[in-house]
Amino acid sequence: MTTAVGRCRDAGDRILRLFAAFTCSGYLFYLCLLLPSIIGQAERFESWWTPVAVTAVFGTGFLFGLSTLVSDGTVVRATGGLAAITYLVAVATGLWAWHGPALTDGQGVWLSAFPGVASLAAAAAWRPVIAFGHMIVACAAVQYFNSVARDPEVTSALVPDIAFAVMFCSLVVGAAVMALRTGRIVDSTLDATHATAAAAASRYARTVERERIDAMIHDGVMSTLLLASRHGATPSLSTQAAKTLRQFDALRAGPASDERFDATEIVTHLRIAAGDVDEGLALDIRRAPGAEALTMPADATRAIGAALAEALRNSIRHAGPDADRSVTVTLAADGLDVEVTDTGRGFDPKAVPPHRLGLAVSITGRMIQQPGGSVQIDSRPDDGTRVRLGWSRA
Repeated sequence: MTTAVGRCRDAGDRILRLFAAFTCSGYLFYLCLLLPSIIGQAERFESWWTPVAVTAVFGTGFLFGLSTLVSDGTVVRATGGLAAITYLVAVATGLWAWHGPALTDGQGVWLSAFPGVASLAAAAAWRPVIAFGHMIVACAAVQYFNSVARDPEVTSALVPDIAFAVMFCSLVVGAAVMALRTGRIVDSTLDATHATAAAAASRYARTVERERIDAMIHDGVMSTLLLASRHGATPSLSTQAAKTLRQFDALRAGPASDERFDATEIVTHLRIAAGDVDEGLALDIRRAPGAEALTMPADATRAIGAALAEALRNSIRHAGPDADRSVTVTLAADGLDVEVTDTGRGFDPKAVPPHRLGLAVSITGRMIQQPGGSVQIDSRPDDGTRVRLGWSRA
């Protein structure tokens, strides 16, 4: 299974699809329940209206449910809006197509049985204020339709009927609005948590890298002094001293935003990052034609090194003691590809809980923050794991 990288929208999307399926089942229930009334009242409308209205109202309701099979949530919202609008159109055209005789059994027109179901579709499609507006209009319009269709001797007061319908539907629509809002809050909270954790991880990676640079400079000073004490003033001493001074200048100036690593430095950095986790692991280095000309921003190189280290740590922790691990680094003229694979237990990426930030932050979070960065995680239970980290100049 492949997991894609992007903003977290799981909770809101799942609740939206749940309400779409629930609303679709409501349409199906009312179609079965109201079928005798629909057939019995058909002669009171123009001949064309009943088949068109039934097809349009219930058809768009079923379409709303079927839209949950599409991965794009925009389609789900669009079909929900279509179902909500179709109900209002059916009420309006039903008033025009009605010719009687009046209903004498105290019941209303069949459309009056489920305005709340149509408003559920509106709640899934639109903002809460619009959804509640739709509910009020639908309840008022269909109760007015009832007052027109019923015999005056059996009809009840219009305003109390509207108030009762609005109050009854508000319970259902209000619950839907709150549930959908909760999903959006959960998603935004997870987005903020991931962003904060990613920033903290980035700062930590910079600190570790700076400490490594400080250690390298310390070694440079010691090497320079040792060379001077043993051999005196030599060309090698001049070269070593100049290199150390350049390192001091770079440290004093701070990390430059345009600092770049060449192909050799990239490979060295990745070897160090992997060696910090698994000292015995040898990287398979492959170079495409023109790879020697590759240069990468230092931040992108550090991000890939940190993500590589985290992928190896996850593999050691979860793949199992008998798993084989490998790291393949492919350099090209315009990009870099790092593939970490193991033959371990594997897992279902979609089943990883949102609070487990190892994948979401330490690997994917680092990579998506880098311009040109990419990440792909392929894994299945009992079929190993492959983590692919990439950077492209484009």
